[in-house]
Amino acid sequence: MKDSPFLGRTIQVVQDLSVDEQVYLYEKTRRLKHALQNHEPTEEFRLERSDGALYLLFMEDSTRTKESFRNAAKFHGLRVNDFTAGSSSFNKKESITDTIRMLTGYAETSIFVVRTKLEGVCRWLESSIGEYAQSAGLYRPAFINAGDGRHEHPTQEFLDEFSFLEQQNWSRSHLHLALVGDLFHGRTVHSKVNGLKVFNEVEVDLVAPSELEMPPYYVSRMRDNGFQVRVFGSIDEYLSQPKVASTWYFTRLQLERMGERLRDKAESLRAAVTFVKTDLSRLPENTKFFHPLPRHRETPVIPTFLDSLPVNGWDRQSMNGYYTRIIEIAMVGGRLGFDFEGEARQIPEFPDDFIETASIVQRSKPEYKIGIKPVETGIVIDHIGTGKSPQQIFDHISKIREILHLNCVSSHGVFQSVRTKHHKGIISVPDFKDLDAPQMKMLGAIAPGCTINKIMNERVVEKYRLRMPPRVYNLPGIGCKNEDCVSHTSHGEPVVPEFYRTENELFTCRYCEHPHSFSEIW
Repeated sequence: MKDSPFLGRTIQVVQDLSVDEQVYLYEKTRRLKHALQNHEPTEEFRLERSDGALYLLFMEDSTRTKESFRNAAKFHGLRVNDFTAGSSSFNKKESITDTIRMLTGYAETSIFVVRTKLEGVCRWLESSIGEYAQSAGLYRPAFINAGDGRHEHPTQEFLDEFSFLEQQNWSRSHLHLALVGDLFHGRTVHSKVNGLKVFNEVEVDLVAPSELEMPPYYVSRMRDNGFQVRVFGSIDEYLSQPKVASTWYFTRLQLERMGERLRDKAESLRAAVTFVKTDLSRLPENTKFFHPLPRHRETPVIPTFLDSLPVNGWDRQSMNGYYTRIIEIAMVGGRLGFDFEGEARQIPEFPDDFIETASIVQRSKPEYKIGIKPVETGIVIDHIGTGKSPQQIFDHISKIREILHLNCVSSHGVFQSVRTKHHKGIISVPDFKDLDAPQMKMLGAIAPGCTINKIMNERVVEKYRLRMPPRVYNLPGIGCKNEDCVSHTSHGEPVVPEFYRTENELFTCRYCEHPHSFSEIW
């Protein structure tokens, strides 16, 4: 029998499930919840494999997420192994990669639920451990991200979206949502950039003081997804305008992630996003509040006087975590998915199409007789930073020389085109052999649009124009600048840095999804 399409699937970010796959998860969860509440048979949802293990690798403290996964695993009859933040192996700074590799061989099928301050861990383990399992003849283990730093918390997002759908009687046509609280550090709200795509039309109101506002990168992605986005500095400001959402999602202030400057302002920041009793009359009819829990014991943004009022949607939301995580385990464990119909997750392809052969126009006089030494045989890198300022072009030239190690007899300069009046940079390197593929990729990332001219006997014999490469990886000297990324050298994991080009010519880290300009990669 063919395996389920979800068997061994890693869920690092929300987009690891397509919209149709997420809807499938919600429909199965809806049926499971109904069956459990009505004491109906649930065998169709339970894993059937005789030897399976679920590992709880929580390198950050957690109660609610961990216990919901533990109980979901017990529903399936899985052996549960618990590694906490205080366990000896991680205190001794043992490699995460080596630890997981060892554990993978202890069961026929393995599911790892990982919570860590490091971002992108599950993506790294997916590739490194997946290859190991395949070579060892084991089932590919599944990795589920239970929250990584400030990045994402996809399983929280799935239970949130399920709760929103449940509130709306399963209508996916439209959602108007207010996100309130610490939108800068809150990974649960960052996950909504893609999680909300299950709704056809989305209006998002971001309510937070400027110090805690949603990072521009996520706001831009929301708008790119077609969401209507508005920004407000406080609950009072938000309620003072006529169009108020009936679905609110609160997050606590994560003071432990803030610097001293923000902690000194904690009281005023908290006041801006804490709901007060006098504002109840300003809410639309049938408003529901949601919160990922737990609340702050002393200063909750949703005070306890609201617990017994109809606005309380967070209690049911919390219970939904048990149901959604049963289904998530059933999917990646291979029990569900055989009846899935819809568009599956699309794995991006990155062809190396950034090198284009350019036409050669022979001229009556020798070309590139520029600089200290005319080029009779060698290479000339032309059209560097065309259209930029001379200073920017000189910076490009310096970066190129540094990265390509052009510490040889050569010349460079910035010149103005007679025809277009634009400035461009040129580096001429006599007696230089061809650039290899990694060098071409680096050059394309640093100076897209430049040309490489191979010169022999004072004539161009080969000419190439470079575009921005779709993927930059396995090159010396590159690295993610996000210090919380698993690929950052400070963490000592054997992770190969890798970046994908985005539409706006930024490079996104494969692991933590942090955006970089070309100059920031090196």
